[in-house]
Amino acid sequence: MSVDNVNNSELLHRGKGIKLAIFDVDGVLTDGRLYFLEDGSEFKTFNTLDGQGIKMLINSGVATAIISGRKTPVVERRAKNLGIAHLYQGREDKLVVLDELLQQLNLSYEQVAYLGDDLPDLPVIRRVGLGMAVANAAGFVRQHAHATTQARGGEGAAREFCELILTAQGNLEAAHAAYL
Repeated sequence: MSVDNVNNSELLHRGKGIKLAIFDVDGVLTDGRLYFLEDGSEFKTFNTLDGQGIKMLINSGVATAIISGRKTPVVERRAKNLGIAHLYQGREDKLVVLDELLQQLNLSYEQVAYLGDDLPDLPVIRRVGLGMAVANAAGFVRQHAHATTQARGGEGAAREFCELILTAQGNLEAAHAAYL
């Protein structure tokens, strides 16, 4: 677990009661670049370390969600592949989506962790119990996050975020032991 700019005991305290982890896509689960083919289709690259972190988090009992302002079939495929139960695409009103999720899952803001990188993520980052930014997030977003990952978006930041929550809840060793 490595994060910048915050007291680790405060982060661990914030992560202890997390029941739902939410991820942005572009710039968080990807490097933020958009790739378009001549036919207008789009593709993205995802980091397998991030995917494994998300799977470990799910296996520990933490629910997961994606909220993305863009909509693309590849994100739907990735979410399904990882077992992410809640997928919201084409939604820039991320705080509205958060409120819908909280009502649906009967959770409070304090029970939610969010990982983002840009201004549309900021209202959620500021509202939840553990709001984090990736290392290459917009400076203003990093200033308002509880912490910043050491890894950049699409390069292991989601894995750091997941392992922080797993550590805070005392589940990281068990997640690792499953592979021994």
